[in-house]
Amino acid sequence: MAFQVHVRGVTKRYGGTMALRGVTATFREGELVLVEGPNGSGKSTLLGVLGFAIRPTSGTVTIDPEKNAKRADVGWLSHETLAYADLSGRKNLELAAEWYGLDAAEVWGAAQERFQLGAFAERPLRTNSRGQRQRVALAKALLHQPKILLLDEPTTGLDTVGVERLLVVVQEEVEQGAVVVVVAHDVSIFEGLRPRRLHLDRGRAVSFT
Repeated sequence: MAFQVHVRGVTKRYGGTMALRGVTATFREGELVLVEGPNGSGKSTLLGVLGFAIRPTSGTVTIDPEKNAKRADVGWLSHETLAYADLSGRKNLELAAEWYGLDAAEVWGAAQERFQLGAFAERPLRTNSRGQRQRVALAKALLHQPKILLLDEPTTGLDTVGVERLLVVVQEEVEQGAVVVVVAHDVSIFEGLRPRRLHLDRGRAVSFT
């Protein structure tokens, strides 16, 4: 059976505000999905639900064929780097590798090559540019080979070369069977990867093509 993530009738309320209103969608392995919609439409909230970081007010998120979803299935790139600013990019990756029970040296070697992590990754993360921190964050999101990859504004701070490397990585993850879900202001960057599009408006899924 193909790996799939099912979102069924998901709502999320923050006080008097409904961020998601009965969203139903299925995300399949080897598929890139762009989540689109105006500001406040619930895009980042949906990513949080898919990443099991936000508990829905109602509705369900399930994974087939495993049924029981785990945080370890998820790789996440958010607005924040979710890393220790006073540690180097390398040390952040090595610590994350140890948390997942992986060989830190092997993880660092692979990430260094795949994400073109230069000398900047040996310095404290707080001294890096926004684009450099973004590359470290992307490497951290992928080091454990997640089945679900969630990218929230992944091009932030990246130069042309960085964007090109991002697109290569996304294509590789799709080809390897991951579910890749992206929220981005400039969705045209991903056109060549033949994405599906989930459009949200005021917390509702108005189309999924």
